[in-house]
Amino acid sequence: MNARNIFTLCTGLVVAGAFIAGLAIAADKATEKTPINDTWLTAKTKIALAADGRVKGRQIDVETTQGVVMLRGKVDSDAAKHAAADIAKLLDGVKSVKNDLEVVAPSRQAAVEDKDEAITVHVKEHFAKDAHLKKADIAVQTNAGVVSLTGEVKDIMTSANASWTAWFVSGVKSVKNDLTVKEKA
Repeated sequence: MNARNIFTLCTGLVVAGAFIAGLAIAADKATEKTPINDTWLTAKTKIALAADGRVKGRQIDVETTQGVVMLRGKVDSDAAKHAAADIAKLLDGVKSVKNDLEVVAPSRQAAVEDKDEAITVHVKEHFAKDAHLKKADIAVQTNAGVVSLTGEVKDIMTSANASWTAWFVSGVKSVKNDLTVKEKA
C-alpha cells in the first residue's frame, strides 16, 4: 500500500469517526428533555381538559405554580371534578394537582356565578382601600363563596392582612390563602 492510499484510508477513518460522534451527540441531545415551565403546563392542562368528554374544560380555570396545577371553577358533578384532577395528574411535568373545583348543579350555576363575581369585586375594592394591599400582587377568585387568594406578597403580615380583609366581605364563606411570601435577598 502506498502513502497516498494510507493517507486516504486514515482520512476516511477520521471523517467516519467524526460522523459517528456527531450522530451520537445528536442522539443524546434528542433524548434530553426540555424543562417544562408553568405556562406550558397550564396550556397543556387546558387543552387536555377541553379534549376530554367527561368534563367541560371551559368551566375550569387552570393555574400552575412550580409544577403544581390548581383547578378552580364549577363543574356539574363529583365525577367531573375527579376526572379533571385525573386528567391533570397524568400530564408529563405535573408534580401535583390542587383540586378546588366546586360541584354546583347546572340549574344553580348562573346564580352562584353572579354572587361569586360580586364577592370578588367587593374583595378587590376592600384591598384597594388598604395602602399595603393595594400595592400587593394578589389575584382574587371566588367559587361558591370561597375566596382564593394567589400571588406573591412582600411579607407574612401582608398575607395575613389579605386573608383577614377578605373574611369580612359579605357573602364570603371561607378564604383560601395560597399567597407566597417573597424571599429576602
